[in-house]
Amino acid sequence: MRTILKIFQTGEPVLRQRARELTAEQIRSQEIQHLIEWMRETMYEAPGVGLAAPQVGLSLQLAVIEDKPEYLRDVAESVLKERERKPVPFHVIINPKITQQEGEAEFFEGCLSVSGFTAIVPRARSITVHCLDHKANQRTIEARGWYARILQHEIDHLHGTLYLDRMHSSTFMTLDNYNRHWKEKPVSEVLKLLPAPRLR
Repeated sequence: MRTILKIFQTGEPVLRQRARELTAEQIRSQEIQHLIEWMRETMYEAPGVGLAAPQVGLSLQLAVIEDKPEYLRDVAESVLKERERKPVPFHVIINPKITQQEGEAEFFEGCLSVSGFTAIVPRARSITVHCLDHKANQRTIEARGWYARILQHEIDHLHGTLYLDRMHSSTFMTLDNYNRHWKEKPVSEVLKLLPAPRLR
């Protein structure tokens, strides 16, 4: 039987706390292994490409990630190329640390804990992450493009940060309005049409 967890929405204190690290013994425990599977099912149900433990109410440095091939099926080839987006198999990151980042890319980004909204968020284009996997083995991940964005988004969750803290606030909008007015436009054009307000 599948277990679908509640996804906490912005305003919940757990989403603004720095999560605690897990020991190798804790990672290998039945409790954490069950949690990983439940988070996986919850991510699929949403659906999303990543889910961090604080989003299900647990202040732990653990996140699950997968960008399925079927999620890319209805995305224009030009958009996939611009975002450097390719399928990413399921995996777990625990106690992750970004040790290197290069370049910058700006794209619309959403979050399962800020349901129904999106905004343009600047992120590093490529990063290196050191973490533990679901068996507590050391792992180094080198990622670029959309995968690097997913990793940065989920690692932010583990430090109490939401994309709301990094976004271009003038581009914050409902998903309905994004699909109606902005979906087909290049990010550079959106930023020209929705410039940051000038301070008096």
